[in-house]
Amino acid sequence: MHVVKIGAIWCNGCLVMKPRWAEIEKELPWLKTEYLDFDEDAKKVAKLGVNSNTLPTFIFFDKNNNILKTLSGEISKKVLLETIRKYEKK
Repeated sequence: MHVVKIGAIWCNGCLVMKPRWAEIEKELPWLKTEYLDFDEDAKKVAKLGVNSNTLPTFIFFDKNNNILKTLSGEISKKVLLETIRKYEKK
C-alpha cells in the first residue's frame, strides 16, 4: 500500500495536515507516501480526479496501483491510522 497526498501551499487544510502526516510517517517508517502539489503537478492531479474543492486529498493505493480509498479534508490522525491499518497488507 502507498498513499498519495495532494495539497497546495494556499490550502489551509493542507497546512493543518502536513504535521499530522509527518507524525504518522515518523511512527510508520515502512509507509510509502508521495506528495503532489495541486498547482505544480496539475496533470497528475487531474488524472486522479482531484479538484481544488476537495483539498487536501489522500488516496490510498494497493500494490497494483488500484485505489483502495480516498479521503478529503482535515482528517484526524486516528482515522488516518485506522485507514492505514485496514489496508496495510494490500
